Amino acid sequence: MDIRIAAYGVIIRDGEILLSHWNEHGRSGWTLPGGGIEGSEHPAEAVIREIFEETGHEASVDRLLGIDTMIVPAAKRLTGSAPLYAMRVIYRAHVTGGGLRNEVGGSSDEARWVPLDEVDGLHRVSLLDIGLRLDAAEPADGVPPFA
Repeated sequence: MDIRIAAYGVIIRDGEILLSHWNEHGRSGWTLPGGGIEGSEHPAEAVIREIFEETGHEASVDRLLGIDTMIVPAAKRLTGSAPLYAMRVIYRAHVTGGGLRNEVGGSSDEARWVPLDEVDGLHRVSLLDIGLRLDAAEPADGVPPFA
C-alpha cells in the first residue's frame, strides 16, 4: 500500500471561501487549497507553501481542525498500481498577503474566492465538505485545540 500525507487550508473571509480547482488526469473538482507534504516538511509548513503555490496568497495557520483518512483502491487510482492510504491534515488559516492568481504547471488550474452560499452548487471533491464540517465544529477563538 502506498501512503500520501497532505495538508489543506480552510480560509474563509467576508462570507467567501478560498478554493482551488483540481484538474488532473481527466478528473476535476473544486477543493481546499493544499497538497502533499515534501520530504521532512511539517504539515503546517506544507499547507502554507501549497496555499501560495495554488492561489498566490500568503497565509498563516490558525489551528488544526482535524485529520481525515481514506483508502483509494488500486483500480480507482489515477496513477500507481497499489491501494493508496491518504491522510489529509486540515487547518483553519487566514490570508496575510499576496494576491489571487492561478497555479501554473500544477494539478490545479484556477483559484477563486467563492461565496459560501454557492458552494453547494459547485462540482467539488469530498474534501471540501469535510473541511467545512470540521471548520463549523471548531470555535473561532484562535486557541489551538491542544494548547
